[in-house]
Amino acid sequence: MVELVAGLIDVFADAPLTGNPLAVVQGADELSDEQMRRIAGEFNQAETTFIMRSTRADWKLRSFTASGAEVFGAGHNALGAWLWLGEHGDLGSLATARTFQQEIGSDILPIELVSIDGRVHGRMRQAPLRLSEPLDDVAPLAEALGLNHGDILAEPRPRPADTGAAHLMVRVRNAGTVDQARPDATKLLAVLEKTSAEGCYIYAFDADAPDTAYTRFFNPTVGLWEDAATGTAAGPLAAYLAATGNLKHNELVIEQGTKMARKSILHIRLTPEPELSGTGIVVLRGVIRL
Repeated sequence: MVELVAGLIDVFADAPLTGNPLAVVQGADELSDEQMRRIAGEFNQAETTFIMRSTRADWKLRSFTASGAEVFGAGHNALGAWLWLGEHGDLGSLATARTFQQEIGSDILPIELVSIDGRVHGRMRQAPLRLSEPLDDVAPLAEALGLNHGDILAEPRPRPADTGAAHLMVRVRNAGTVDQARPDATKLLAVLEKTSAEGCYIYAFDADAPDTAYTRFFNPTVGLWEDAATGTAAGPLAAYLAATGNLKHNELVIEQGTKMARKSILHIRLTPEPELSGTGIVVLRGVIRL
């Protein structure tokens, strides 16, 4: 019988049972892909991250959704794993900021960790922004989201943006419109399949308050319906707003998950690549026996 240390951490949370929960499994080097998929299904969280040894970085991370789809990019799946390691002392002293390297898919990306007032804070850099062709016809998208055609704003245009994982950025009228969205999974899948995007990030952005955004995220492509905090979408959003001249100070604070009663706050800073920062709270630690 094999025993692996595992548990749950609420990422982008200031209190337990808020933010976006992530399942974490340590020492996963000998697990097969099928075992990782089954463990992710057992946890039944948006994502489960497996921590492994790496010959290219300090640690290698692999993440799977509850449906068994592997996902990439440096979002809550990666940040949560490092916060987990830091909170349990597996990274040594973090009294002063230290930078580590993480292997995620083909990318090697840095993450900075520091302990402040007894809590570990992480800041990690994503890949440079890559943009795909914008949508020419937003009518099918509006229908798929359960919104009126006029609810989707033309500037910036709805288009896939990628800093590690491609997601469709969709600006709508206001925060109320974000909450009114009632997506149809089949219709949204049909829209996404015609793009390079994996998920759909709808957001409200007020030009009079250009440092904040209010968002929701849907990803039926990998069996993840609504997500409470999506770092791989938050980074591209900030970079896209900056690229279109909408972000004034190269920083963006994003509120997500409120509609799900899992309010999450994500901080993005452009340097010039997006840097995602936040903290988390370990709510469960134990062992998995296989």
